[in-house]
Amino acid sequence: MSSQLSKGSLAEIPYLVRVSTTMKHAVKIALLVTSIFPLHQVLAVEPGNGLTTEWGDPDLQGVWNFSTEIPFERPERFGDREFLTQEEIQDIKARLEADAAAGAVVEADPDFADRGAPSTDERFVYGYDHFWYEMASIADTVRTSQIIYPRNGKLPGILADAPRGSSGFLEDAVGERPVRTGSGGIGKDGPEDRGLPERCILGMNALPPYRPSRYNNNLQIVQNRDHVVIMSEMIHNARIVPLTDLPPLPGDMEFWTGDSRGYWDGDTLVVETRNFSFLTASLSSIGTGKNKFLTERFTRTDYDTLDYQWTLEDPFTFSDKITAVLPMAKVAGQLYEYACQEGNYGLQNILRGAREEERRTAGR
Repeated sequence: MSSQLSKGSLAEIPYLVRVSTTMKHAVKIALLVTSIFPLHQVLAVEPGNGLTTEWGDPDLQGVWNFSTEIPFERPERFGDREFLTQEEIQDIKARLEADAAAGAVVEADPDFADRGAPSTDERFVYGYDHFWYEMASIADTVRTSQIIYPRNGKLPGILADAPRGSSGFLEDAVGERPVRTGSGGIGKDGPEDRGLPERCILGMNALPPYRPSRYNNNLQIVQNRDHVVIMSEMIHNARIVPLTDLPPLPGDMEFWTGDSRGYWDGDTLVVETRNFSFLTASLSSIGTGKNKFLTERFTRTDYDTLDYQWTLEDPFTFSDKITAVLPMAKVAGQLYEYACQEGNYGLQNILRGAREEERRTAGR
């Protein structure tokens, strides 16, 4: 049995919403709606919803949020099971309601009323606290993991000779250039010792396949008859995807987000991407992007929901392919420019601070 969900029935799908306010004391409320759709109906949403462009293609346009609390890899206790049971959903609902009730009352902490300069304790040396993080989902959370293949919801084996990056945040990690990790780095001799996000080259969630990070988990899709543009909020990378059967570019032409070609498979936009830069990782900080082949599928199942599925094939990094799904929810707003490089005082000060330490060590 299948069911077509309308815009009005969206509120009946289980999802998590966390609302933050920037008053003196931040209040975070987690809400799981009380009306739970039967799982077989949630999972059998049919396309063909009538949302089309003026030239007849499925309309995927808009701003989409892909924050989620679905773990990337599946916890061991679920085995090969992809979805939560009704009982598990109800347990989550009860826990979140209790957490929301407990967190709804916020009292001033007298210990912080007249605090002085920030502590140099390493526990407080971070870029952001949890108030700024976007970790809650505004789409369905009935899955046990984003990975659906391999069947156990885990990453396949990593080849022994595949590079594995590591990054240090409070302290530099041991490694060598090129640095393919996120925040942090392996040294401070130059910007090339820092991760790509710190250098404002690629955002933590802007390199396909899309995976949520701590914040700015939004992308915008714009279409015309011949192209689709997928723009990430983080460092505002725009992927221009031609809808063409022209062959891909030569393999020695590498790009940060790869060379993409797209086509329609019914109501689904399929994007195939290759030629990722050797300076990027295959996935997370594992391997290199040079030999990976990525297939992404974007399907709008109702007014507010975009199903995103991707399959990564990289025989030089993983022993098997990886397929994952990530629900996206429509945002009633627009993206603003993420002017990373213009305000990248962090990178400048990291290098400037290292030079000052060197001068002091040399006794100057």
